[in-house]
Amino acid sequence: MQRYVTYYRVSTKEQGRSGLGLEAQERDVTLFLEGFSEVPWEIIETFTDIQSGSEDDRPELAKALALVKRTGATLLVAKLDRLSRKVSFIATLMDDPKVSLRVASMPYADKFQLHIYAALAEQEREFISARTKAALAQAKVRGVNLGGLRDKTAARNVVVQEQAKANADRVAGIVRPLRAQGATLRAIAEALNGSGVPTARGGAWYAAQVQRVLDRLEKAAEG
Repeated sequence: MQRYVTYYRVSTKEQGRSGLGLEAQERDVTLFLEGFSEVPWEIIETFTDIQSGSEDDRPELAKALALVKRTGATLLVAKLDRLSRKVSFIATLMDDPKVSLRVASMPYADKFQLHIYAALAEQEREFISARTKAALAQAKVRGVNLGGLRDKTAARNVVVQEQAKANADRVAGIVRPLRAQGATLRAIAEALNGSGVPTARGGAWYAAQVQRVLDRLEKAAEG
């Protein structure tokens, strides 16, 4: 029997109390277990941290890893960034022969592929941060007063829109042809996920996200 130790992480106490974020993770894990796991399977224990992914000292994750090493079970997380946002931390786990890891949103990925994905995701976060700073600097040069909260928010909104457009352009070559062939939003989302193409935040695609991409591409074409 395939045994799992499931681990979830939410970023704030508010998310922990309300279930925001946690419910989505549980849904992804359930989808993995029902559609991609070896059978029969069982979850021997579940652990949840309410902390930032940039913090390595997470007590519940430590307990989960200890149980994995003691029992030989597989650590199962919904998304790689729920485990950590640091590639160095993930790499250390990958190198541990006593730790077996599966990521629900990437059901066919092995340790090597997960390591590469973690490195690419970290690079993307660094680039987005640098791009945000550059956009704010350009806004300041154009005379935008960034001293007030409203001005800072407006400038950041411009950056968010630019990032959303870049993400839409990134997947246009997949989304547009499939939609033209009559594929449903859900089918397109499944095609993106099956191709290993993550969303801008590194997660899985859903129909609503595909619709937003199509709306953005249509708006760009009209403009």
